[in-house]
Amino acid sequence: MRTMVCTAVFLFGLGVGTGTAQAPSQPPAAAMGQMSGMEMGQGKCMGMPMNMGQGKDMGGMAMDKGQGMKMEMGKPAVPAGPLRISFGDKSAEWTAATLAPLPHKTVSLWNEHAKACQTYTGVPLIDLLKPLGVPEKPHGKDFRLYLVAEGSDGYQVVYSVGEVTPDVHDGTILVADTLDGKRITDSGPLQLIATGEKRPARWVRNLTAIRVRTAE
Repeated sequence: MRTMVCTAVFLFGLGVGTGTAQAPSQPPAAAMGQMSGMEMGQGKCMGMPMNMGQGKDMGGMAMDKGQGMKMEMGKPAVPAGPLRISFGDKSAEWTAATLAPLPHKTVSLWNEHAKACQTYTGVPLIDLLKPLGVPEKPHGKDFRLYLVAEGSDGYQVVYSVGEVTPDVHDGTILVADTLDGKRITDSGPLQLIATGEKRPARWVRNLTAIRVRTAE
């Protein structure tokens, strides 16, 4: 009898056979709401590191975004003229004024160099390429096409046609004309912006030329 009583007390202490199951501990509701709104720690700013606050540097101190951009560039900007886009024997020139009437798109993304969340507005690059004959939905040999984008300082980067086409790639490539609601000055008037990249190495400030070529 003593053995049975001791066993019953022991099982009761463990919560066995009491008719109620102990629910696992839950995180506070506020924390749950924060997680659901942050989308894996990125919040509304695409690409922001999980351990970063928006608009703050590594030390947690507020950073001036203009200052961050100057730190990123490392040298004075070269004044830029109109943007010339060419494909074969067709070409077009664009300025901030001629882009203004076109449909614009806005993206907020983390600039790893400036250590800040920045909001750019501009025209999707594919919308400027289509009138020149670049396929919106490439197939087969179309994927031999690639783009060389160049800034006024001679900096050049390359994108494949698939990367600039929403039909293939889920990133966004913009010819941006505003930064945080203001006209781009230091790195403009036009700047090439790409989402989905860990650092802005293929963003082109003072954008002056985009040449579409075919790989041999």
